[in-house]
Amino acid sequence: MKTLVMKFGGSALGSAAALSQVLSIVLHESKKWTNLILVASALEGVTDMLFEAAHLAQMGSSRGYRRIAATLRARHLGLIEELPLGNLESTALEADVDRLLFEMLDICQQVASIPKENLSPEVGDRIAGVGERLSARIIAALLRQNGLRGVAIDGTDVIVTDAGFGNAKADIDLSEQRIKTHLVPMLSRNIVPVVAGYIGVTPDGRPTTMGRGGSDYTAATLSVCLNANELWMWSDVDGLMSADPDEVPDARVIDELSYVEVAELAYFGARILHARMIQPLEDKRIPLRIRNVYRPQQPGTLVRHIDNAIEASRIKAITSIHGLALLASRSGDLHGIIGKIQDELVLALGTPADVMITAQSSGHSMVCFVIPPHVGLGSLESLRHSVQSRLHESEVPESWTTHVVSVATLIGVNLNHSSLTLAHILEQLGDLQLLGLAQGPSGCSVSLIMHPATAHEALGLLHQLTLRHL
Repeated sequence: MKTLVMKFGGSALGSAAALSQVLSIVLHESKKWTNLILVASALEGVTDMLFEAAHLAQMGSSRGYRRIAATLRARHLGLIEELPLGNLESTALEADVDRLLFEMLDICQQVASIPKENLSPEVGDRIAGVGERLSARIIAALLRQNGLRGVAIDGTDVIVTDAGFGNAKADIDLSEQRIKTHLVPMLSRNIVPVVAGYIGVTPDGRPTTMGRGGSDYTAATLSVCLNANELWMWSDVDGLMSADPDEVPDARVIDELSYVEVAELAYFGARILHARMIQPLEDKRIPLRIRNVYRPQQPGTLVRHIDNAIEASRIKAITSIHGLALLASRSGDLHGIIGKIQDELVLALGTPADVMITAQSSGHSMVCFVIPPHVGLGSLESLRHSVQSRLHESEVPESWTTHVVSVATLIGVNLNHSSLTLAHILEQLGDLQLLGLAQGPSGCSVSLIMHPATAHEALGLLHQLTLRHL
């Protein structure tokens, strides 16, 4: 039996034309595979609106979160009206939209009735996961209208996670049990399950979300538990790029990457993949392909097992991500200060921020945290002020200062095998100032910390190294 899992991103679901492409792809692939499982993201921008609604509820603004619910209702019903659906399917879908949004409003009302300084991540998860549930139902109805037995499945029915609300981790063993109970019997009856991504449930029944891009993680978990032959991720780009094309106009599609390389790409800011999804796929060597829903004839980027031992040193991509650097005129144990700041970042972001580099000399220290890609510059500056205040209030006597920095990371194979690779990178930057440099322990990354003002120029210069190898 051949099993394919396909995940469709929000940019591939936001219009009737996009959904027509999705339908065409599913109909085509359904003839080739024994089992077909779809994973749906929320429509583009919907999750951000749901987070905004949750925070407005936390502030007691009933007008604010009701306005967002009305906007979401109009958007989804407008999309349903544009689709070639029969009256029964349309009516049932409209009822589903109203029911799910009423549930969301009820939770918001409960939150608003007792305003709090901080929104509980557990409560936020109950609101934020509505978008995927809506889109899964729309896709399933479209499949049914076109001769396939599509059924929408909530992620809470099949994905079991820990209690890390806002950034939960899937429990593969418990999820596999749920999938065998709820999903496998459907496949044996030629049903195409459309699973709402991003959301899961704790063993004791509390809904969770799996972090930004969590639908990717859902798709990877399903692929592993079903022992799928392949996982395809559909979005609006031709594959993984050698750089962000919005920042580097001459970015190119990368034909092939190893699991380790793509994990580094996700970790250091490539927004197309969830950082946690790669390891489960690598463990079972399930190939991953990233493809463009609007150009399905393109092969995309293939991620698979590659024996790096026989590969020459090669730079394939460059990413850029924000960081927060802490500097002090002191040297010594950093454990205490790192713990304090990590606690502050978890409170502010709702998700951990990892330490990327620490450096010390006889009289100075630097700690740099990697900030998740979804945090914009405006929010990052607010976060910097929050951390600075925490430092002033702490019992640490030394004066620490905080700075927003940019972290440019070159991704490739065997980048630690030759010092000449590092020499070429530094030579390419010329006289641009660096604040720090770190070689990743995987041997697949070299990260450069710099002032944000020089980051754009640095990206352009460094990307020329990738073009030599593509």
